[in-house]
Amino acid sequence: MPISDAIIDRGLLERYNRPGPRYTSYPTAPQFRDSFGEAELRAAAAASNGDPIPRRLSIYLHVPFCTSPCFYCGCNRIITRDKARGELYLARLYREIALMAELFDRDREAIQLHFGGGTPNFLSPQQLGEVVESLRRHFHFARHRESDISIELDPRFVAPGEIAQLARIGFNRASLGVQDFDADVQAAVNRIQSVEDTRAVVDACRDAGFRSVNIDLIYGLPKQTPEGFSRTIDQVLTIRPDRLAVYSYAHLPEMFRAQKQINADDLPTPDVKLSLMHMAISRLTAAGYVYIGMDHFALPDDELATAQARGGLHRNFMGYTTHADSDLIGLGVSAISHIGSTFSQNPRDLPSWEHALDEGRLPVFRGLHMSEDDELRADLIQALMCQGEIPVAALERRYGIVFDRYFDGSLHALEPLEADGLVRRENGRIFATSQGRLLLRNIAMCFDAYLDRPADIARPRFSRAI
Repeated sequence: MPISDAIIDRGLLERYNRPGPRYTSYPTAPQFRDSFGEAELRAAAAASNGDPIPRRLSIYLHVPFCTSPCFYCGCNRIITRDKARGELYLARLYREIALMAELFDRDREAIQLHFGGGTPNFLSPQQLGEVVESLRRHFHFARHRESDISIELDPRFVAPGEIAQLARIGFNRASLGVQDFDADVQAAVNRIQSVEDTRAVVDACRDAGFRSVNIDLIYGLPKQTPEGFSRTIDQVLTIRPDRLAVYSYAHLPEMFRAQKQINADDLPTPDVKLSLMHMAISRLTAAGYVYIGMDHFALPDDELATAQARGGLHRNFMGYTTHADSDLIGLGVSAISHIGSTFSQNPRDLPSWEHALDEGRLPVFRGLHMSEDDELRADLIQALMCQGEIPVAALERRYGIVFDRYFDGSLHALEPLEADGLVRRENGRIFATSQGRLLLRNIAMCFDAYLDRPADIARPRFSRAI
């Protein structure tokens, strides 16, 4: 069954629309512990250098500043119009770059760099260029045509003429936040953005030679209707980005203060939200986009689609990526690193991050050493999220297990999903059906060893599956 024909009906919605992780990592960030600090990160980096074939490096750099709040946002950001704060942030960031670079052998090639936020273009093109130059001095980057250097852009605050400057710096991919072009929705979430401004930035990216442009949409926002969201999709399809991320809005005002500005009565009902999801999938696949998984779509010749077709897709804190064989270095406030079999996270508040760097320390405030069970389950969930299938035989060979015996409890938890047509088991294979691909998080949750741990581990809050 093509994904466009997959339907989640009201019964399935009621059974499976429960909170769960998005699995940009496993174990997920709520499992990180403050017993993991700078010494543990240094040891992990040293061990990774000693691998027979050391992994290449991906770098994520967090710029937390935004000039105004978008009420739906759950990202780690700081609202300010004071551009001087950017300069102060960069002064410490350069210290962190130098400290982190010392941990890795110079011959380890950096193949991916991503600026996220916040709003990375809160910084000027000149400042962004200085950051990239600092990174190039401290890390060994792959040749331009072999590396991905990407940035999240707010089209409201970047002039098309600045895009050529970004291309000269080395940026070759961009992701633009849109969410919805409907005027009522934009007013309700405090983000007024025109189709024309967005199109101008996308056109400028293409003229400058960017390899890929992504647009983000969100369904489930206040004041959203099927008619209005359909018009937004019409407008996006005329722009025809290379990739689209269509996220489900998670209303968690108790966690994200800005969401308290949203009137819950203005949110679409679960049935309407479900119809918005189905509409997006149907319209985008009919327009030629490949459904990658979760909330991502790509044109057939985009590297995400071709990587998935050859089994080379990967999922991490930056979303779906084509770089599966790399260690991830996180820089900036709240950033997360994944080095070898460890995770480490920087402080989520700016003063703590600044204080560590002012003392000459790497700003690690928590992390995790993965157990062999963690690594096994991480590989399983990674394959499920990227390929829609669990590689039973490969996992048995790699980890020396009998799959059905090792995952007896997980397979028991999977039985209701199999009965509901979300999962099939055939000839030693376990794979998601077309319906199941819309609920991959629920399938993965059956294999998550942390979701049912005793109450001594504080239960984290996650968004709902739909």
